[in-house]
Amino acid sequence: MAVSEEDLTDAERAGLELVRQSGGIHQSDFWKELDVDSRKGSRIVESLYEKGLVQREETVYEGHNTYLITPAARDLDFSLLMAGDMLSPFIGEEEVDAESDAFSQWIMNLAYSE
Repeated sequence: MAVSEEDLTDAERAGLELVRQSGGIHQSDFWKELDVDSRKGSRIVESLYEKGLVQREETVYEGHNTYLITPAARDLDFSLLMAGDMLSPFIGEEEVDAESDAFSQWIMNLAYSE
């Protein structure tokens, strides 16, 4: 259940920002960084988790059981990689030749899809 970030409390917003900036933080450090007690920190994480804004994974950190809190994957707009019904030739592991037919055809579809 994704919610608007505007509906978050100030503490939840600060917690989400901390998780995003860090790319992932242990819950035992999370509440310390936010300068709240562990109980309030746990409530913030639980709320963000229930709202689908963060993920958490059980882990052992500095000899203690805790959670690793990471940002949840956001909905991605893959339409930006499309030209009509063709996927960008830049997606994949092979090298793209800018003079190839596949690239030229994708560019033409992109130009005419608007």
